[in-house]
Amino acid sequence: MMFNLTVAVLDTDFYALQSIANYLALDRRTRVVCTAETREELLGYLDGAAEVELPGAIMLDADHVGTPAELGQFLRQLHERVPGTMILCLAQSVAPDLLLAAARAGARGYLLKQDLRLQISWAIIFALEHDFVITPGVHEAALDLFDGRLFRATVLPAPRQYPELTDRIREAIRLCVVEGMPAQLAADEMGISPHTVRSYIKEGYRILESYNDLEFPVDMTAQERAFYRFTMPEGWRGDILARQRAVPQRRGMAAPAPEVSQVSGS
Repeated sequence: MMFNLTVAVLDTDFYALQSIANYLALDRRTRVVCTAETREELLGYLDGAAEVELPGAIMLDADHVGTPAELGQFLRQLHERVPGTMILCLAQSVAPDLLLAAARAGARGYLLKQDLRLQISWAIIFALEHDFVITPGVHEAALDLFDGRLFRATVLPAPRQYPELTDRIREAIRLCVVEGMPAQLAADEMGISPHTVRSYIKEGYRILESYNDLEFPVDMTAQERAFYRFTMPEGWRGDILARQRAVPQRRGMAAPAPEVSQVSGS
């Protein structure tokens, strides 16, 4: 089981930073211990944090760290301060030189934000099992790059599809379940009545619960179960809190990932 995997987040965009932190807070498997807008702020936290509050995973915005050399140097600094921590790089677009620098400096993933969307927690959990994780947009951009870790990289699967969910039901689930919006506010946003919003949510729960190939803790609420089902990658089976067992590969076999005890920080 993976409870309270400690996470630090670095993003120069305040709104992106808060959004990422909020999504991680919704997932009981992750616990945000630091949000930083600058490299100095993150390094300062790492230098002063108690050992139990050091991050087992660090997500950082690779677009604004600097040149490829500066990105590589910064990743090495993070590894020196927190040996064994798992670093995932986020980006708006793929800069091949930054991607290569991240892979060669020991990052465990390079993920496009527009690909990731609501799968932010799943990307962290998924990366624990793989040497290097990328999103589909990075996959396409990396096809012509020659690097061993990129060749072995694993693509994060797309979110599971539920054909029975209509667009309106999906919107209601996103607003109320994922964003935590009250039914009244969701109704204003969607231009419908609160009663209709609640009926959409009820139907959405029924559809999501009809997929019975997952295992949840007995204390998990219906809202939590819906959140996990709605955002989970295609192909996940079994215990929702267990380590992933079998996933699709990009090209070749991924190298063994470090043991969870080495990267969990908890």
